Amino acid sequence: MSNKVLIGGIGNVLLGDDAVGPYVIRLLESEYIFPDNVEVVDLGTPALDLTHRMAGLHAVILVDCVASVDRSSGTVLLYRKDDILRVPPAQRLDPHAPALSECLMSAEMLGAGPEHVLLVGVVGESLEPGCRMTTAVETAAERAIQAILAELARLDVPYETRRSTLPPAIWWTADAVGVRES
Repeated sequence: MSNKVLIGGIGNVLLGDDAVGPYVIRLLESEYIFPDNVEVVDLGTPALDLTHRMAGLHAVILVDCVASVDRSSGTVLLYRKDDILRVPPAQRLDPHAPALSECLMSAEMLGAGPEHVLLVGVVGESLEPGCRMTTAVETAAERAIQAILAELARLDVPYETRRSTLPPAIWWTADAVGVRES
């Protein structure tokens, strides 16, 4: 088994709160330094190709916007590998729909499933087209980061806080330099 770890953000930056995964990844990259065996990446809107990204890894930590009927927007929910595999795959409406449970099952069938999986889900409020997350979801990003760092500590994966944070490469918001809201 490899010692490689993937920290991935899932989401469409043009659909409001769905951008929380890429947003958290940009904040992580700007505030922390990770060893070479840790890949921190914006996965965009992966489909079944996610299987190949996670196959053979020691651990996968994903951040995504999730739906919940009984939790308020901005709530951070943690799902482990068994939690994800327990839910039957949903009907995919298009070839780009996230397929986390299917990808995990495929990796397991190949004998290459990651040993540890954590989905850091942030309950979203709005998936309307536009480049602005709701305040509740944007505020939850820090709690999502703390959940990721706690998981890294649990796995004995080191990281460092940057002495000087870098500006996060968040190009899609109306607040980004050179971007104007219409």
